[in-house]
Amino acid sequence: MRFGGIIFDFDGVIIDSEFVGNAHVAQYLTAAGFPTTTEQAMARFMGLSGTNFIAAIERWIGQPLPDDFTIARAEEDMRVFANGVDAIEGAVSFVRSLPPGRPRAIASSSSTAWIARHLDHVGLRDAFGDKLFSGKEHVARGKPAPDLYLHAAAAIGVPIGECVILEDSPVGATGAVAAGAYVIGVCAGRHCGAGHGAVLRDIGVDAVASDYAEVARLIA
Repeated sequence: MRFGGIIFDFDGVIIDSEFVGNAHVAQYLTAAGFPTTTEQAMARFMGLSGTNFIAAIERWIGQPLPDDFTIARAEEDMRVFANGVDAIEGAVSFVRSLPPGRPRAIASSSSTAWIARHLDHVGLRDAFGDKLFSGKEHVARGKPAPDLYLHAAAAIGVPIGECVILEDSPVGATGAVAAGAYVIGVCAGRHCGAGHGAVLRDIGVDAVASDYAEVARLIA
């Protein structure tokens, strides 16, 4: 591996949750009278969290969200949290193939509780130890700001310029590129359509990988 450290996004990079989450948002909005496809939801909301997520949806529908949206999302999150989300194909074997002791971290917009739960589900909890970082918990500015990646690099003791970041969303890729790492756009999940790699290239990622075999070649 030609990089000193590796930083992973989580949703859509390690677990296949971006498709699941955006499908639910699309279903909710459509039922509420704002026709939205899963593809439209992924294009507009993927990688966002908190107030940025809400603001993006309200821009899309042109008005404040219905009062029950927060409750509906919380119920869906509880369901997914209980059931677990499966890994992106190849992600588990890729993480297990990394050189022992090579610094690595997760830098996600999701909470550390969410990350830890699904790492347990896919059998990778021990692979990251306590190096789980959340844009909601560890920095003042989450993605698309570069702060979370810089925080993760400092925590694993590797200069950001010597790290590779694996990202899947335009929001995440924007922050990763701004951080100054080598950035690979990972297009291995169900949420990545035919033009997804081109979108990430336009943002400035250094390379695009359609699967984890390609990621492995890029970092070798």
